[in-house]
Amino acid sequence: MNKIPVFNGYVRQDGKVGVRNYVAILPAVVCVNEVVEAIVANTVMTQGIIHHQGCCQTPPDLERTTDCLIKIGENPNVGAVLIVSLGCEGVDTDRLEAAIRATGKPVERINVQELGGTSAAIKVGLDKAQSLIMQIANIQRTKVDMSHFVIGIKCGASDTTSGIAANPVIGYVADKVIDMGGTVMFGETTEFIGAEHILQRRAKNETVAKDITRIVTEMENRVKAIGVDMRRGQPTPGNIKGGLSTIEEKSLGAIVKSGTKPIEGVIGYTETPRGKGLWIKDSPGREIELLSGMAVGGAQIILFSTGRGAPQGFPVVPVIKICGNPLTYENMKNDMDINAGLITLGTRSIEEVGEETFAKLLRVADGETSKGEAIKYSKSMDFYMLGPVI
Repeated sequence: MNKIPVFNGYVRQDGKVGVRNYVAILPAVVCVNEVVEAIVANTVMTQGIIHHQGCCQTPPDLERTTDCLIKIGENPNVGAVLIVSLGCEGVDTDRLEAAIRATGKPVERINVQELGGTSAAIKVGLDKAQSLIMQIANIQRTKVDMSHFVIGIKCGASDTTSGIAANPVIGYVADKVIDMGGTVMFGETTEFIGAEHILQRRAKNETVAKDITRIVTEMENRVKAIGVDMRRGQPTPGNIKGGLSTIEEKSLGAIVKSGTKPIEGVIGYTETPRGKGLWIKDSPGREIELLSGMAVGGAQIILFSTGRGAPQGFPVVPVIKICGNPLTYENMKNDMDINAGLITLGTRSIEEVGEETFAKLLRVADGETSKGEAIKYSKSMDFYMLGPVI
């Protein structure tokens, strides 16, 4: 009888389970990023959420930024949170603090203006960060089953090998995680265009099918509203050099990473899945906003396929890179975790590399570092905004 996999995670007071145990240093606004970076540079177990929002935005985007920061603080890989406020930002810092505190996690907040400026805020911030680190440092890992697992999936710097090797591997793993009771999110709405009818066939019901059409239409209309089309932006120049000629062709390869399971629903950028199984997150294709959206959605780990070589990670969520191009893998082997290029060469099957990737997923969940984590390539992030800076 096959043994059912488990992983060793950090069980939080709200019942979520993390695979890392970080103190997240959250800037309420772009203006205090340097304070956050100084605190992170002088502490262990901390990760800065260096974004560029929080002021001079429309009210819906200020609300969205607040929601994103709350959800990052709620992510199970975060054990405690230090909020760094300037004092005049548009983000609702009271709501931010109250929502994260409601999870049972330790939370502290500093205000740069009230403390007398940058140097004073860094000193106080270091003391508060140290206190938070000490409060969570002794939390032990506990064995839990796969029903607690939430993964995000992504493809970037794609070429022709992405759709035939790396993305099918992620689809294999996504199906396996769901069969074991876990949750999978995929997004990149831009890369559904021309293939949305295929996703609709897997929709759980007619409402979900209509939601898939809706988000694709909204994404197309955003581009049309400024009087241009998507070419050069999607597919990117790198995609085209890698052999992808149209957004439809790119989409056909991109959706393969979602596997074969029914789509339970469509969630907004700031939302988390409303149950187990496979969920679409309405989100753009660019790495920094997509990775952030997966962390906002509660992902513990992100599987990221690439053909030309995309090395980005994320501050509080390990990112595992699966490379479908054997030449890229050899050229960038210190960034790539899994060589799916062996499928392209015909020496390994999708199932074999899928099992290798699943085993890596469990090891990373248990504490093994991804290659990006090992070299601290983990700062690329920002939030997906709807309106202009004003």
